[in-house]
Amino acid sequence: MARINNMATPDPDRPPLTLVVYGREHCHLCEDMIAALQELRGRLPFRLDVIDVDSDSDLRSRYGERVPVLVAEGEEICHYHFDPIAVARIFPQFAG
Repeated sequence: MARINNMATPDPDRPPLTLVVYGREHCHLCEDMIAALQELRGRLPFRLDVIDVDSDSDLRSRYGERVPVLVAEGEEICHYHFDPIAVARIFPQFAG
């Protein structure tokens, strides 16, 4: 799984939020969550990093089979499936 660094058009008054998807290769749930987040890039200011949990033994131990996990600024937002309600909590301008 490649690391992806993408950024929507930045707000000059605020640095973009960094979202991290912890996932693994050949994971359809991971691919679905990443696709949902990439669809939002044009509307919401964030940077997206995708990290393969199998690339690090600590991450593999921490997340195991509980992937994908979406994290914002160190706080878990959702796992397994993209949750638009949870994302709306960190992006009030997001209406699902």
